[in-house]
Amino acid sequence: MIRSLTGILLAGVLAAPVSAADFVKVRGTHFEIQGRPYYFLGTNFWEGMNLASQGPGGDRARLRRELDRLHGLGVDNLRIIAASEGPDTEPWRIVPAVQKAPGVYDPALLDGLDYLLSEMGKRGMRAVVVLNNFWPWSGGMVQYVAWSRKTSIPYPPPAANGDWDTYQRYSASFYKDQKALAWFRKFLRAVVQRKNGYTKMRYQDDPTIMSWQLANEPRGGGDAAALEGWIRDTAALIKSLDRHHLVTTGCEGETPWPKATGLDFVKDHSIPGIDYATMHIWAQNWGWYDPAQEKETYGAAVAKMAAYFDDHVAKARTFGKPLVLEEFGLMRDSGDFEPRAGTAARDRYYGTVFSKVFDAAQASSPVAGVNFWAWAGEGRPTQPGGIWKAGEPFIGDPPHERQGWYSVYDGDSATVKLIGEWAGKMRSLILERGR
Repeated sequence: MIRSLTGILLAGVLAAPVSAADFVKVRGTHFEIQGRPYYFLGTNFWEGMNLASQGPGGDRARLRRELDRLHGLGVDNLRIIAASEGPDTEPWRIVPAVQKAPGVYDPALLDGLDYLLSEMGKRGMRAVVVLNNFWPWSGGMVQYVAWSRKTSIPYPPPAANGDWDTYQRYSASFYKDQKALAWFRKFLRAVVQRKNGYTKMRYQDDPTIMSWQLANEPRGGGDAAALEGWIRDTAALIKSLDRHHLVTTGCEGETPWPKATGLDFVKDHSIPGIDYATMHIWAQNWGWYDPAQEKETYGAAVAKMAAYFDDHVAKARTFGKPLVLEEFGLMRDSGDFEPRAGTAARDRYYGTVFSKVFDAAQASSPVAGVNFWAWAGEGRPTQPGGIWKAGEPFIGDPPHERQGWYSVYDGDSATVKLIGEWAGKMRSLILERGR
């Protein structure tokens, strides 16, 4: 009953003529919509734009079903990617890409983005729109650099002999490459100022968009000052184009290696044009958890997750902005990529993370939302544990990662039930504090 009533309240925001109050705003360390507090449990749905396309890879009927499933669970905040770059012949990429060559945009994909936002708006959903990527699975920063330098991208794994350090230095060189930056800014302007062909509304006037996110997991790669400068300049550019929407970084926080990754959580989010802070927590990727040795590693991984979470909440208090945990996940039992594999460890971990977020939000800390990684819905991998290929279904795992790693399927009944229950609890805070 709580979810359905809150859904009516939020959907009603979009039913009336649009005003400044309809947009997600920041008041102190919290979000608001029309003066009411806004808390959420959302998901990453990066594949939404491609699913919404009428071109290759698109499936609008499936898109609508996925949005209906999520909305029915009370999961109404979706982190989506609006940018993909490069020729479709590059490996381990979302294809087709939006930007085929510098300044050359695929109208079918942009139309897909229009359609996705239109359908989300009909359901009272909110979008966090990602505009770039530090990692290669959507082209992102490395593709801009490759165009500028006319060099080959030094891909990390799964490339044979791929090296993460070499890749990250190449990607971080984007922040000082003036030609690459000019192409990115041109694309940014095209998106932020775009008019939606379905709603007939310009993006900067659409309250369906909660925020513009500068990039997915930008890192300094040893040059923290360059990253900070780029965050400052890009946030200022967006603010000059759009007076309504929030802007955030998409950063992971500090990771276990802040100096090596060139990240400073406080500095990166204290920049005036940044409205709220983000953090990601990756227990397996960061070496805390081994699904093949669950009994030996799970407890320590949870403890490290909690410590990382608490540390970033404390730091967010120092600069007084809301904080969202926008990426976390855990693999299926025993490291099995098969959709039929068990999810007991993942469900236990999800419950612990959601409880941590809810307790922090209830205690009036800066924590205001969470997005799990990632919704696959009815999609299933063609080859569980394999690498995605063009023409295969989109699921929650990007093309460069083994398919089935972190995906949440509509058939994962225990996980889906858990998500719905915690979404209801997060949304109950809206009613509790909106009286």
